[in-house]
Amino acid sequence: MRIGMIGLGKMGANMTERLLKVGHEVVAYDLSAAALEAASKKGAETATTLAELAGKLTPPRAAWVMVPAGAATDKTVEELAGLFDAGDVIVDGGNSNYKEWVHLVSSLEASGVGFVDAGTSGGVWGLAEGYCLMVGGTKEAVAVVEPALVTLAPEGGYAHVGPVGAGHFVKMVHNGVEYGLMQAYAEGFEIMAAADEFDLDLHEIASIWRYGSVVRSWLLDLAERALRPGAGFDEIKGVVVDSGEGRWTAQEAIDRGVAAPVISTSLFTRFASQNQDSLQLKMLAALRNQFGGHAVTLESGQQGLETETPTP
Repeated sequence: MRIGMIGLGKMGANMTERLLKVGHEVVAYDLSAAALEAASKKGAETATTLAELAGKLTPPRAAWVMVPAGAATDKTVEELAGLFDAGDVIVDGGNSNYKEWVHLVSSLEASGVGFVDAGTSGGVWGLAEGYCLMVGGTKEAVAVVEPALVTLAPEGGYAHVGPVGAGHFVKMVHNGVEYGLMQAYAEGFEIMAAADEFDLDLHEIASIWRYGSVVRSWLLDLAERALRPGAGFDEIKGVVVDSGEGRWTAQEAIDRGVAAPVISTSLFTRFASQNQDSLQLKMLAALRNQFGGHAVTLESGQQGLETETPTP
């Protein structure tokens, strides 16, 4: 299919490349000239305005918005809506709050422009491994972009989970669960680090737990990478950013009367990390860097240790 990709950051650039590798045609847009040049070298057409991007697409037109959640996404979707016609589809693949689209979706429905909210997980590894896609929208709108969804996801990693809003809701809860899983690993490794009498090799333990253990997971694979000698783990300061989704999940639990002590506690630990430093907080910061390429704060006060984008 032919699709627009708006936003060529860590996620958007890799998604563009994954689509191109399978033969899809991508029209790419970004504010960065360097990002556009890089996409062009991979085989994408480029556009310097959203109007130009819309003009280069063919009906039914489809554009995937992969820019920061909030004002940037709102502005982009609203501008695209004014350029698109009935039957065209806009996809929001960012970490938007599912409640924020109620007002916009009603105006899109009136114009006939479809909207798909695609909760997207996979981080910097998605180019090679694929992206888990949790998709909300009408059957008609999802059908327009399904060829791209199938390409971006690994086998079994895509589902149309419900109406508009459902995709972002499921991704929000996914990230809340992620907070809790990371917290459990981090606490466990700090307990072992405190057992001075055993002089435990934490990297070795992370490595062996990946084989046959009931706690093996991709996050544990990333923990093993973060703890490798020379990986820079000791240089990381235990400051862990709260990026929003865990907070929203905890609030949903409160609003719906659902007990979620693990997710809530992991969220509060991130708040506390702004004022303290420990091995478990270093571990949380390192895991975020490993799966998402999020910058970490070093003991020197500088930002660094961003994970290089894996190649297939």
